[in-house]
Parts: sequence; structure tokens; C-alpha cells
Amino acid sequence: MKSDFTALRVIGWPWAGEPDDAAWREMMAAHPQARPARVVEQHRSGYIVADGPDAGFAVESLPEWQRPAGYRKGTTSAEQRAAVGDWVLLEGGRIVALLPRRSAIKRGAAGEHYRQQVIAANIDTVLVVCGLDGDFNPRRIERYLLLVNGGGAQPAASQPIVVLTKADKEDSDVQAAVDALAGVAGQDVPVFAVNAKDRDSVAALDPWLQAGMTAVLVGSSGAGKSTLTNTLLGTEKMKTAGVRESDARGRHTTTHRALIPLPSGACLIDTPGMRELKPTGEENLAEGGFADIEALAGQCRFRDCRHAREPGCAVRAAIEAGTLDPQRFANYLKLRDEVAGAADRLATRLAQKATAKVQGKALHKRLDDKYGKD
Repeated sequence: MKSDFTALRVIGWPWAGEPDDAAWREMMAAHPQARPARVVEQHRSGYIVADGPDAGFAVESLPEWQRPAGYRKGTTSAEQRAAVGDWVLLEGGRIVALLPRRSAIKRGAAGEHYRQQVIAANIDTVLVVCGLDGDFNPRRIERYLLLVNGGGAQPAASQPIVVLTKADKEDSDVQAAVDALAGVAGQDVPVFAVNAKDRDSVAALDPWLQAGMTAVLVGSSGAGKSTLTNTLLGTEKMKTAGVRESDARGRHTTTHRALIPLPSGACLIDTPGMRELKPTGEENLAEGGFADIEALAGQCRFRDCRHAREPGCAVRAAIEAGTLDPQRFANYLKLRDEVAGAADRLATRLAQKATAKVQGKALHKRLDDKYGKD
């Protein structure tokens, strides 16, 4: 089936025409009657996709995506189902395949059981948005950056950017905030302080919002993501709301993830504020914004140094010399323990799945030996 690649390009199709990727071409060849479309909204009840810039439409998902978590036979885990930003193949009004992801951001889902949740897929830039008010929290920004760029073998977003909004507020101390993020900026992460309501101010983000690019906004409720989206759109499309004066916390004005084409030809994915940011266990601390601390740890006299009172500790020496923020180091230790714990849960889950698969094959063999194959 012939596709309109010009229309697809406007919603982030990464090529000028046919895909220049062997895995994509192979999957499209396996479904010759299907046409590509992009997931622009994800709801509990299903998906809205688009094959051009004008309007999305509802589609039926694959049967294995519709079965609840825990349904063992013929189901797909949450992270393997389509998310906003994913490209899918359609036949009529039904998804028949998910095209391979070129990048993704994931987090550990809330709850006791180990699960992963894809925040957005096929993205070029992650805009980590934080308000220059009570919302400002360098430690939370570091946590976002770990999830964005610390995915190890998993596909990761190519460029995180920290966007500090509300720089126009009288009580905003922009320089103090920038200084507090010196460790982040030192990891080659750009930091911009902007007035999210002023198009000239947010023009600093234009190089990452060119035609064919896809960016995702992440940050807490009230950080200014919807305001920033409206300014980039040039129209008041997204609902906005004020924040509580007591703690600068905002209400959820964005209730679901949505992909929005921008006048520049780029696409922007707006996300609801996330109160919990759990690692998946696949993160790499060096790649996730702590390369300097990992390098320092490698210079300690003892390989198993705990960076407490051991002699020859390069990390403690850097803290005492004032070249390493002790709060950033404390956050590093906290995140290191969380990643290790999540990695253990992930390993247990994978082992359980492998055991179940072996047991299932053995059961089928016994049944075949007893009753014969169909």
C-alpha cells in the first residue's frame, strides 16, 4: 500500500521516503497491505494514531495488548506495547505490527511488582522542565537525566536539555539555579532559563525543534510544560492552571500523553506530571549524568571504597576541596542503590520468565508424547 511520506514527515517520520532501516523494511514487507501511522495519544481504552498532521483517529490494538497484566497466555508486557511516539502498521482500522523503536524513555512503574512503563518513544530530544519557584529541585532533575540517558543497552534519547521556566518571576534567582546545576551542565547537558510565555525567550530551544525532530516534555505538574507547549504552538491549545502558593505544586492539566505537530515541522510530546520516577534497573550511572563521580570513584586507593572514612578516597577529597557538591554525591548514592535494587528485581523477573518458558515447553512435550501432535 502506497504511503504519503510527505504527510508522515510532518509528524516525525525519520526519512524523506521509504525507511532507511533494514528492520523497518523487513517488517513493512511482511505486511504489504499495511500503512504506517504514529501513535499520538494513549488511553487506557486504546490508541489514537495519525498518518498526517491534521487529525488523529481511533484504532483497534493487537489482541495481546488488550489483555490485562498477569494474563499469562498470549499477552505482551506493558513496555512491549505501543506508546506515544511509536510507529505502527495499520490494516484498515487495526494495528497489525509495532515498528522497532529508535529511542525510548522508560521508568519503573508504581507498585510493588516489577514493571516498566514507556514514557515516550522515537524521540530526538528530552526537555526536562522545572520551574524557578518551589518546583526547583536539582536532585529531581538529576533523576530525570538518569532515566533519559542512562538506559545502557536500551535505546536512549539523543539529547536531554534542562529548561528552567518562570525566569520572568520577580523572585526567580536564575543565577543561583544555574550554579546549583553546575554538575549537570558539566555533563554536556544544556541548561536554559526561559519565560515560557514569551516566544522570543523560548527561541533558545529552536535548534532542537526543527522539521522532522521529535521532542518530549517531562517534569512535575505546575512546571510550565503546557504553557511552553502553547507558546511553541502559537495558540492556547493546552489547558494551564496556577500553582499553590504554599509549595508551588500544580494540578494535572495534562491528563494523558499526546503528540502535537509544531509550526516548525517538529513534533512535541506533552506528558502529565510524574510524582514517582523509579529506575528500571537498566540505567548506567556514568551515562546518566554521573560520569564525573564514577571517574572519581575509579581513582580511590581501594577498589571497594565506600567513600566514607577510607584513606585515599578521591571522592571525599573532591567534596572537601569543594569541587563536588555533597548533596549531588548523596543523590548519586541514593540512585545507585535504587538502580541496583531494580536490577535485582529485573533479573528475578527474567529468570522467572525463562523458567516458565522451559516448563511450558516440557509440558507440551509430555502432552505430545502422550497424545500425539495435532
